[in-house]
Amino acid sequence: MADHSPLAGRRESAGQRHAGRSQGVDAQEIRGGTAEDTEAGARRADGSVNGLVRLPQHSPSSGPRQAYAAIDLGTNNCRLLIARPAEENFVVIDAFSRVVRLGEGLAQSGRLSDAAMDRAVNALKVCADKLRRRNVHLARSVATEACRRAQNGMAFIERVRSETGIHLNVISAQEEARLAVLGCHILLEDGIGPAVIFDIGGGSTELVLIEPGAPVPRILDWQSVPWGVVSLTETVGEEGGDEASRIARFRKMRQLVSDSFADFAKRIAPQRTPDLRLLGTSGTVTTLASLHLDLPQYDRKAVDGLIVPARAMREITGRLSTLSPEERRQLPCIGTERADLVVAGCAILEAILDIWPAERLGVADRGIREGILRSLMSADAEGLQAQAALRKLARRA
Repeated sequence: MADHSPLAGRRESAGQRHAGRSQGVDAQEIRGGTAEDTEAGARRADGSVNGLVRLPQHSPSSGPRQAYAAIDLGTNNCRLLIARPAEENFVVIDAFSRVVRLGEGLAQSGRLSDAAMDRAVNALKVCADKLRRRNVHLARSVATEACRRAQNGMAFIERVRSETGIHLNVISAQEEARLAVLGCHILLEDGIGPAVIFDIGGGSTELVLIEPGAPVPRILDWQSVPWGVVSLTETVGEEGGDEASRIARFRKMRQLVSDSFADFAKRIAPQRTPDLRLLGTSGTVTTLASLHLDLPQYDRKAVDGLIVPARAMREITGRLSTLSPEERRQLPCIGTERADLVVAGCAILEAILDIWPAERLGVADRGIREGILRSLMSADAEGLQAQAALRKLARRA
């Protein structure tokens, strides 16, 4: 069994955590770092490198079939994915997802609550057990907006390390955007010209303008705003009792998001083409896609990679904005866990469709975790190739 206790990842300063939230950027590739970058970058005395953790193996030979893991602790969910390489892709061998609402109350208090931290730690204990049982070779665990914003975010990270052995790396908004694109860009429709990929999270939303290309696209511009389904819901406040007040609340949400993305919208407007392409990864878009398909329960195979007319998505968001929480809870694929948050997701999606008015919306049930896994496997493969080349040179010498 592998020792699942990862070595401590690099922690970003407060300035680094909030840098890069909104800026035009030079074109950059989104591929994972090379093996040389991984081995040389920010190495600590305890052996950790940028939050990447190589776990001890009890098997005498690691081989090409070893397991890799990615943990994404977001503002609303805790997710784990464990996979093995398979040619140009990977095969998932274990997964876990739980709603933990880590950012609950953060908008008002600026801190992670004890109850929210307890829920997240309990979920991460499940993840730690799976890492042990699956004999994971290389893992990366990241935390996003809730831990970036919370005054006690670093204290929580230390508690997680102490109680679970998992060392969370609090990543920047830019890294979050890069990983999301890396994880889902292969589902983007074919076409000419730049495209937009977005990720609606619990505490933030990332919009990324990319130039598609093989094997990975280039990021042309990006922006992250601190509006996700949890933060936007809590900031705007509780719903009113009648339809008119619910509609007014929805409009306020939409306006807040639109105002935050205004500069980015101006920057990317000249990049619009007659055939705009748009791809979304989040619980919001997968939930709305499920409603579009009228599924009795969520089915990832039916949703992941689906192309939905934007008009149909707008019709669904408009309808949901008028329903009461109880009416939303009765809808398949929403239920109790999403009933109070889905309206905020709808408002964010509407604002995105205004910025990049594509006729169709691609839906991805994949993102940061898949991006992490691709980065890990790519860097590890390059490292093995480099080691083999060095051994060959040594033999010749």
